[in-house]
Amino acid sequence: MSRSPLMLLVALPLLLLALAACSPLTTLNALSPGGASERTPDLAYGDGPRRKLDVYRPRELPAGQTTAPVVVFFYGGNWVDGERADYAFVGRALASRGIVAVIADYRLYPEVRYPDFLKDVAQAVAWARQHAPQYGGDPQRLFVMGHSAGAYNAAMIALDPRWLAEQGMAPSVLRGWIGMAGPYDFLPIENPTTKPVFHFPATPPASQPVYHVTAAAPPALLIAARSDRLVDPARNTGHLAAALRAQQVPVKELYYDHVSHTTLVASLAAPMRWLAPTLDDVAAFVLTPPAR
Repeated sequence: MSRSPLMLLVALPLLLLALAACSPLTTLNALSPGGASERTPDLAYGDGPRRKLDVYRPRELPAGQTTAPVVVFFYGGNWVDGERADYAFVGRALASRGIVAVIADYRLYPEVRYPDFLKDVAQAVAWARQHAPQYGGDPQRLFVMGHSAGAYNAAMIALDPRWLAEQGMAPSVLRGWIGMAGPYDFLPIENPTTKPVFHFPATPPASQPVYHVTAAAPPALLIAARSDRLVDPARNTGHLAAALRAQQVPVKELYYDHVSHTTLVASLAAPMRWLAPTLDDVAAFVLTPPAR
């Protein structure tokens, strides 16, 4: 048996034991090395405790590279839960590939409902674009990325120009965007937790990313778990990818077999990368994005 499978057989029971003993995200952070990145925490992009972010920058850039692309990441949690500290493994993973990662909090329900959290997301993106050079980032290579509800946030920033317009910008400032297991076409709402977030039963159709696709949209990388039981990949990822292609927008659509809705984002963490090539695919898209 080769060394890699042998190490996996030894490490997997230990990982599963650790996941059972405490929060899975806490465990992923504890087991994800941070030596390749430098973290600058608790930076305010607006007023209030939920408008803060952490920056993870590479300690060293690849040979010949003087600045790094910037990815602003938004986590999921059904717009009712989530903390940026839980996603340190995402920041470390991206930084290890020569990317400046910005992990941002945003206001959640019941403090706010749609569309107020999108205003926070746009404000965080504006902050990242303005301050990128301070952390070795290139504001001309700016991306948004998210998982689940965070992928919805990223999609709306990339596709619906209203939110960046409030910050004096347009989606054209983005070199691309990455959505992981995102809900992009989910009316009528069935999840009881989601209903009040989107004013059910009076949910505005304009809340759906799929209705905002135009030929001006930035290139997209859409990733989903083929057997996702929470967000239907065919209806959401598939429909959005088809809408983008119909407008001749560059889009790469990937479906992984060995992850679920939740382990898709976990596969970015060092101990879970055997599940899927998520980090490789994200890094390849960011470092060599398709032409607009």
